[in-house]
Amino acid sequence: MRDAIPQLIQLDQAKPLAAVLKEVCDAWSLPHSERYALQFADGHRRYITENNRMEIKNGSILCLSTAPDREAERLLRGLQSESREGRREALRHLLLLAPDLTFAREVISRDGLQRLGTIIEDGDDLGEVLALALRAFLELMEHGVVSWETLSIPFVRKVVCYVNMNLMDASVQPLALGLLENVTLSSPTLGQLVKSEVPLDRLLVHLQVMNQQLQTKAMALLTALLQGATPAERKHMLDYLWQRNLRQFIYKNIIHSAAPLGDEMAHHLYVLQALMLGLLEPRMRTPLDPYSQVGALSAQKAGAFEPEGESVGAGLSADRRRSLCAREFRKLGFSNSNPAQDLERVPTGLLALDNMLYFSRQAPSAYSRFVLENSSREDKHECPFARSSIQLTVLLCDLLHVGEPCSETAQDFSPMFFGQDQSFHELFCVSIQLLNKTWKEMRATQEDFDKVMQVVREQLARTLALKPSSLELFRTKVNALTYGEVLRLRQTERLHQEGTLAPPILELREKLKPELMGLIRQQRLLPLCEGTLFHKISSRRRQDKLWFCCLSPNHKVLQYGDVEEGVGPPTPESLPEQLPVADIRALLTGKDCPHVREKGSGKQNKDVCELAFSVSYDHGEEEAYLNFIAPSKREFHLWTDGLSALLGNPMGSEQTRLDLEQLLTMETKLRLLELENVPIPEQPPPVPPPPTNFNFCYDCSIAEP
Repeated sequence: MRDAIPQLIQLDQAKPLAAVLKEVCDAWSLPHSERYALQFADGHRRYITENNRMEIKNGSILCLSTAPDREAERLLRGLQSESREGRREALRHLLLLAPDLTFAREVISRDGLQRLGTIIEDGDDLGEVLALALRAFLELMEHGVVSWETLSIPFVRKVVCYVNMNLMDASVQPLALGLLENVTLSSPTLGQLVKSEVPLDRLLVHLQVMNQQLQTKAMALLTALLQGATPAERKHMLDYLWQRNLRQFIYKNIIHSAAPLGDEMAHHLYVLQALMLGLLEPRMRTPLDPYSQVGALSAQKAGAFEPEGESVGAGLSADRRRSLCAREFRKLGFSNSNPAQDLERVPTGLLALDNMLYFSRQAPSAYSRFVLENSSREDKHECPFARSSIQLTVLLCDLLHVGEPCSETAQDFSPMFFGQDQSFHELFCVSIQLLNKTWKEMRATQEDFDKVMQVVREQLARTLALKPSSLELFRTKVNALTYGEVLRLRQTERLHQEGTLAPPILELREKLKPELMGLIRQQRLLPLCEGTLFHKISSRRRQDKLWFCCLSPNHKVLQYGDVEEGVGPPTPESLPEQLPVADIRALLTGKDCPHVREKGSGKQNKDVCELAFSVSYDHGEEEAYLNFIAPSKREFHLWTDGLSALLGNPMGSEQTRLDLEQLLTMETKLRLLELENVPIPEQPPPVPPPPTNFNFCYDCSIAEP
């Protein structure tokens, strides 16, 4: 307690709070303990009640203060003081305690809101007193004890006057805007009053003032008014705001302001973006009417096929023209000869057609190149424009949450939507060209359509997450994210998720490699000992005759010889020829092999080249070769790795790399089983410094008595 010696108390949580207060007051010789209450000394100095007393911890510092009911009565009397300074002090103290729910209930039960409302409505002091009254009113209403709908119309009109005044204290207008935002979001009736009384031009004036707090509150009221409007009213309001260059102002003076963007403003920009994109929802939800949209479909077709259609279709019968038209729609990428059947599905509706028309009109050369390039292909690698456009529209609506309700806390807006008119359609134009590019990179066919869309979704999602500041920057970044780069990122993320890229794990893998390479070496030598049947080679082509080669059990000799067709593998002892491993000079593969060089470089030699290998060895004073053509790629890897291991060379085949990676992954996981859910540090703990002396060491040379 102020001006008293502090007490150290042993708080019994099972004892009633009134009994605890009585003991504390008795220690300070204070009568009438019911007039006092305990408060937390830190933070908002909340009152301690039976509901929150369990929040008291060992070592908590508490204050003994006036009970909330008596404090509320005292402060409310201060609000009626004749002295302006007295009212100001009462409001300041009231504002300090207003965040506490216990105190707020006492103030509200004693008509405290009405008394604050009187100060606000009278408006005798347009400076600090009014600002304190508005702030205290907002704090008390935040507890939800009283509904915003209970506010009177004269009170709301008075607050509107403070917003519309030209010469007003800078601290008052943000508070008045914040109060009107809460009113608009909570009460449709009072929201209509605010909408009719606060002109959009007035909010634009507040947004253009270089006061970040005033800008934020003006944006908050603007988004609240837009949320409370009907779809038609919202479209009209946004069209008016765009005509007044609000989008350009937000992009240049708020998003790219020198001051950092606050969390609250980021949320309101997210809401504004969601409302802008929400204007697309009616088109997305409206299925195509083939009779009313005939002109749009014909224009879509004519943009790609008009010259050919006029020359070929002239003088043809109606049936022939219909057939030609259906064929052109199929070339355009529609699944059905009647495009209306593709566009009748919801969601996409008319929005997909809007996107296709926008692309054909704003980028006619890119559109015709896309359609003609793919419609002329006959190898099932054509990318269907219409089907791609419909699915891409669904994808963009999903990524941008078109038609979904706004989150109350999200701040995930994209600056490029405020830097570009028709931003959704422009984004589609970039995305459809990206889809065509990715289709080519994947060498996709019609059966791969869903796979391509998954990759495009990832490309768009990753780029949107970077929040590029302009459409051109988005185009640059998304085109740099090729299919190969997406695969690399997936692999890296998978390894990070598994923890295999952490420095301690990489160090463990390096220590395991020699042992596992020895295991692979043993495995490679086993098939060589078992032996393999190879085809005989002539200077013209592979013959049907076979020969058999194997490695001796002691790994010192290659044994080989001819085998009759239809006869099983011979025993090593029956093979007539032997080649000591010690005589082998080198292992040759592919085009370096003499039997491949002799056969030339024609197309028929390609398969032989991929499976060919030779060993060079000393035959007297000359160099001779033992030439092989492996029966399969797997046998090729096994024999070349095995021979490399015999010669002491590294085993460099792709199969060895895959086997090593698999063994490393399995062994690492086994070693880390006991560390599951235990975080592994990036760096090893520091080694402590050596002790100042080593006198604690035991000297073994000294004989014990």
